[in-house]
Amino acid sequence: MGETVFEDRHYREATAKGEAERALRPIPASVRFDEVSGRIVVDFTNGAAFMVPARSIQGLEDATIGQLSDVALLGETGLHWESLDVDFTIAGLMNGIFGTTKFMDAQRRGGQSRSKAKVEASRANGAKGGRPRKNG
Repeated sequence: MGETVFEDRHYREATAKGEAERALRPIPASVRFDEVSGRIVVDFTNGAAFMVPARSIQGLEDATIGQLSDVALLGETGLHWESLDVDFTIAGLMNGIFGTTKFMDAQRRGGQSRSKAKVEASRANGAKGGRPRKNG
């Protein structure tokens, strides 16, 4: 196969196109763990912010406050917890991907479990009148 030769103008055009596309999308400016809400907060250059419950993310469920606070931006696309060796893309988190399929299924099923303690709590709440009826 023939060798492709790129001229300087190709690089300039590609760089200009990339910069134009970058200017149109929000860029992460900072990330922090908000201890009060228990959320990871990503602030963007356009003033928007994204928050996600920290303990809903695989690998962070049992992390200490110090470990959760040790979050850093990984370029413009990811989050990184050095001490936990955990990385996630911001886009993935924004799309609700908080871990592997197996982890996500376990999280989803968590509220559906039928433990003895849960059954007893349900009965106790029922004895108090149960859930209030919905209006409408």
